[in-house]
Amino acid sequence: MTDLADDAGPGDPRAGERLLRRATYLAVGVALLLAAVKAVAWFLTGSVSLLSSFIDSLLDAVASAVNLIAVREALRPATAAYRFGRGKLEPMAGLFQAAFISGSALLLFSEAIERLVEPEPIRAGGFGIAVMLFSIVATVALVWFQRHVVRRTKSLAISADSLHYTGDLLANSAVIIAILLTTQLGWHMADPIFGLGIAGYILYNAWRIAVRAFQMLLDRELDEADRDKIRAIAMSHPEVMALHDLRTRAAGPDVFIQFHLEMPPDLRLIRAHDIADRVEREILREFPNAEVIIHEDPAGIFEPHQSFLRDRRR
Repeated sequence: MTDLADDAGPGDPRAGERLLRRATYLAVGVALLLAAVKAVAWFLTGSVSLLSSFIDSLLDAVASAVNLIAVREALRPATAAYRFGRGKLEPMAGLFQAAFISGSALLLFSEAIERLVEPEPIRAGGFGIAVMLFSIVATVALVWFQRHVVRRTKSLAISADSLHYTGDLLANSAVIIAILLTTQLGWHMADPIFGLGIAGYILYNAWRIAVRAFQMLLDRELDEADRDKIRAIAMSHPEVMALHDLRTRAAGPDVFIQFHLEMPPDLRLIRAHDIADRVEREILREFPNAEVIIHEDPAGIFEPHQSFLRDRRR
């Protein structure tokens, strides 16, 4: 129904696919690098805060690897067997991340409580701080790129990845504070206490990821701001008199939009079809990975399902 030849550039879905792939590869690479340097730092310092950060980065690498596979599969085109594509692999990967991250947080709780009972001094604190500063710089760069990708693609998998890497920034900062308090002021309890705080924040992030994944798996409507944007685009055409029965959902990188356009009853079918095509093209500029289905209705013709939907949304 739609000719996308004139819709290249920023709205080109292939550009979004390339961004998604780069984001997943970059996340895996950064997570593996940070896990390696934190492992060395933990071995040299003995800090439970650094241990918590190392485990977090190791889990980040696993979670990002799962994301890589899920995004790659989700980007495969629809087939006769999978008419709507495989986009729901992204929220499924999000649930896996949430479960995996929750398990790591519980392990950190256990280790931190053990250190609270039997505190140990931190060794080579300066090296540990240097490693955490490097981690912060690398993570800031990764999160910046991920947020750029999320703005362009609205990917749940990349958004979930970005969410827990943002948490890592706070966790890494907390590790630095814990090392300073322990090595400079002799507050040995600070290290396990900060470890407990980091574990709690990891659990909070896991909960947020799980909620978003469940919403997508249950076909929750797009945010109201996106739905208002769709309505505004449709109603901007002078010959469109009304819009009803707007239904939306997302499945990973794919968005599905359908609605009815009401136009003058005496409009020729070919003209109504042309108007719907134009509206569809404009929507695809805002939602490049969308599949849009538009039904053309003559204005003033009552359809029983319209009143049912309006009553249901009140």
